[in-house]
Amino acid sequence: MSTRPPAPTPPSLGRATLLVAEREITSQVRTKSFLISTAILLVGVLAAIILSSVFSGRTGDDVPVAVVSSVAGQVPTTEGLEVRDVADRAAAVEAVRAGDVDAAVVPGDGPLGVDVVAMSSAPQVLLGALTVEPDVELLDPAAAEGGVRYIVTFAFGLVFMMSAIGFGSTIAQNTVTEKQTRTVELLLSAVPARALLAGKILGNSVLALGQTAAIAAVSVLALVVTGQDDLLTMLGTPLVWFVVFFAIGFVLLAAVYAASASLVSRVEDTGVVLQPAMWLTMLPYLLVVFFNDNATVMTVMSYVPFSAPVGMPVRLFLGEAAWWEPLLSLAVLVVSCLAVIAVAARIYERSVLRMGGRVRVREVLAGSGSD
Repeated sequence: MSTRPPAPTPPSLGRATLLVAEREITSQVRTKSFLISTAILLVGVLAAIILSSVFSGRTGDDVPVAVVSSVAGQVPTTEGLEVRDVADRAAAVEAVRAGDVDAAVVPGDGPLGVDVVAMSSAPQVLLGALTVEPDVELLDPAAAEGGVRYIVTFAFGLVFMMSAIGFGSTIAQNTVTEKQTRTVELLLSAVPARALLAGKILGNSVLALGQTAAIAAVSVLALVVTGQDDLLTMLGTPLVWFVVFFAIGFVLLAAVYAASASLVSRVEDTGVVLQPAMWLTMLPYLLVVFFNDNATVMTVMSYVPFSAPVGMPVRLFLGEAAWWEPLLSLAVLVVSCLAVIAVAARIYERSVLRMGGRVRVREVLAGSGSD
């Protein structure tokens, strides 16, 4: 008498989630489009930083510095400095304004008996060459502050928006395609719906975070190569916080994209259901572009879950946030993320097997109807 082999034990929720996440990751990293787009993105970031350095005159070459003859002995011969003698303070200031030099060393009342004059920021190589840091006079500080402020806030907003929309749309497309082709029925026969949703979010979150970390690494490398150490110092802590906030903020948005896509059964219908998610993704970028100099708007942004991944790092970069604010904002974001995931899981479970017309969110949350 033959006996049947025991039925295979279904994987646990955690194991099933990891299997789905692995499937999501491998299916994307094997595509040429993903690899090529990532490479183009990283090369674009590198080129943008290098070109901005070249156009601003901040290359890795020696920094031209005008030195008044009477204090020439106070400036040591240092690699990275190109010293040009001038007759007096007026000539030195004129050279700085004309863009012939990046800074000027002139007689002053400081500990060294010299001051440094620059347009927007004093070169760090010059300040480091002097034994005691002198007083620095900036001829046009407001313009530089505004320019750097805009570029950095623009970069934070753009990176978050592009990554969230790119990978969020991938989650949505895969979800609808699996429904349209009935593949989801096969998947759900092997893993629970919650594991399928969690795996999609986890896999794409790993890819998005990895791409963002690569962008941060390339940016740091480019700033070091181009000698922009002062900007790198300012960006260090905010950049770390941006990666942390991005990781949690993307999970929140990924849950919204997946739940929204589960409401329809055709790719052609995704545009309508994804509009709220798209607006939530684009809004932080639009706000930092148009309101980066509005302290009230930026403060509110840093505590709203959907915009905190951009708003809080920007405020940290600008020095407008107290030490405890990113911790509080992160706590709010984590709690909000858990709440959104719970609602998204409810929507996904109750609608992913429903075919035909668009499923209404109110109907799904109310629990009416059946698969």
